[in-house]
Amino acid sequence: MAVAVTVPAEPVRRVSARHFVRLKLRVMGNNFRGQGWRIAMFVIGVLVGLWFAAGGFLALAAPGFADEPRYALMTAAFGGGLLVLGWLLLPLVFFGVDETLDPARFALLPLPRRTLVAGLFAAALVSVPVLAVLLAASGLVVTAAALGGWPAGLVAAIGVVAGLLLCVAASRAVTSAFATMLRSRRVRDLAGVLLAVVAALLGPLQIAVLAAVREADWDRLTGVAEVVGWTPFGAPWTVGVDVAEGRAWAVPVKLLITAVTIGLLLLWWSRSLESAMVGAASAAPAKGRRGPAGGAVAQLFPRALAWTRRDRFGALVAREARYWWRDARRRANLITVAVVGVFVPVMVNLGGPQFAAGDGPDLTAGNSSPVLLSLSMLFVGVLASVTLANQFGFDGSAYAANVVAGVPGRLELRARMTAFSVYVVPMLGIVSVVIALVMGEPGWIGVAGGALLAAYGAGLAINGYVSVLGAYSLPETSNPFAMNTGAGVAKSFLTLLSMVASAAAAVPMVVAAALLGDAWLWLALPLGTAYGLGAALLGSYLAGDVLDRRMPELLATVTPRR
Repeated sequence: MAVAVTVPAEPVRRVSARHFVRLKLRVMGNNFRGQGWRIAMFVIGVLVGLWFAAGGFLALAAPGFADEPRYALMTAAFGGGLLVLGWLLLPLVFFGVDETLDPARFALLPLPRRTLVAGLFAAALVSVPVLAVLLAASGLVVTAAALGGWPAGLVAAIGVVAGLLLCVAASRAVTSAFATMLRSRRVRDLAGVLLAVVAALLGPLQIAVLAAVREADWDRLTGVAEVVGWTPFGAPWTVGVDVAEGRAWAVPVKLLITAVTIGLLLLWWSRSLESAMVGAASAAPAKGRRGPAGGAVAQLFPRALAWTRRDRFGALVAREARYWWRDARRRANLITVAVVGVFVPVMVNLGGPQFAAGDGPDLTAGNSSPVLLSLSMLFVGVLASVTLANQFGFDGSAYAANVVAGVPGRLELRARMTAFSVYVVPMLGIVSVVIALVMGEPGWIGVAGGALLAAYGAGLAINGYVSVLGAYSLPETSNPFAMNTGAGVAKSFLTLLSMVASAAAAVPMVVAAALLGDAWLWLALPLGTAYGLGAALLGSYLAGDVLDRRMPELLATVTPRR
């Protein structure tokens, strides 16, 4: 009698989006277990999110009580557009994205791409930022209901949900695409240029907004709001106001625009998501390309570091320099330094609107002085060094090699500061030259450069301590913008702490600028260089002792939990 070799198994249950949501909640619970600091940061993040949500709710609900439809239209179009723009840019340059569910973990599972994208998209909706935006955008529902009754409020609620889906889809698609780009060194320059261009537009946008507010041409602003309302940036947020104003025919068209945009973004995300799952790296080297000549030691040192000694310090500098250039996560932070720490301050200094009695902003620097320039440059120098606030988090478990080798803490920190400065100091020099020339004061190049180097050196010293005492782990993922749950809040607090402490440490240079008067034009560069170099060396000396005592604890802190 024949016996069946296999017993029919139970019907395989279909994987749906709710399985991904449950998996994310379970992973979050496991990550919180035994991690009191992470729980505290998550609670603080919830409270901060609710605080901003309450402020946004009041701002978006206010036009409904003013009984003025054009104010409601401008608030919905411009406010919703800023929300979408924020979800596009902020994860790239500051907060990162919550990647509790790493797409690479699903590479070996037989899941269709559609199921994977839908599940990860649903899991992305379970987060504190999404809840905060939902509460804040609910103010548009109040505005629409006050102007057009419950039908307008109901349509506005549908639009708010659609707009929220648009924000999340845009954030995931853009960060995933940039993560794929940054893994390829051939397109890293393109990524940097794109981010730089977007950041450079913030200055002209600021000038245009302030000029528009000063002129108070509400008819023109209303026309602009109507145009924005027909773009994906404003379409989902303005449908409630359209119903209130008797334009119900526009609702299906705008919702269709939003749905098509979300579909295209998810399709874009699915393409880059597949590359992230297989861990695609840069393309193979071109045929006939010759590798670096020499032995293993010669190949370790790039040409830009030919001046370094061939000893333990030089090897550490060469290794860190290569990491900063090749590692996608570190390269993303270098781009962040270029965007936030260079282009935005340049636009603020060169485009700060000083309104004259005429008609328009005066972009001249007639009211500037070496003291004010030194004070403004502190912002650039501090931001340039803040990337090192979690420098050991980039290493993760690989830091165990330094622990086993017994690398002295002072040597470790000096080498890391030197390697990072190889990229940052030339950028600071370019900033000082450009600002002085465009302001029409070539003699102020030394003033800007001295203030930048002083603030940067003080920031290196402060961040040496912060990186040893306040390190946190980063997720093991190919996405350089990914953050663990709660780590985004930790990053924000560490950044704020580092910036405040670094600015306070660089204040003596501003005092010196005020006391020395015209002599500061000649003494700024040598004094600033000496002050910054001395602060960095002193910080590495003192923080190095702390690092020697905390190496095992630091390794356990920066090692990701599986």
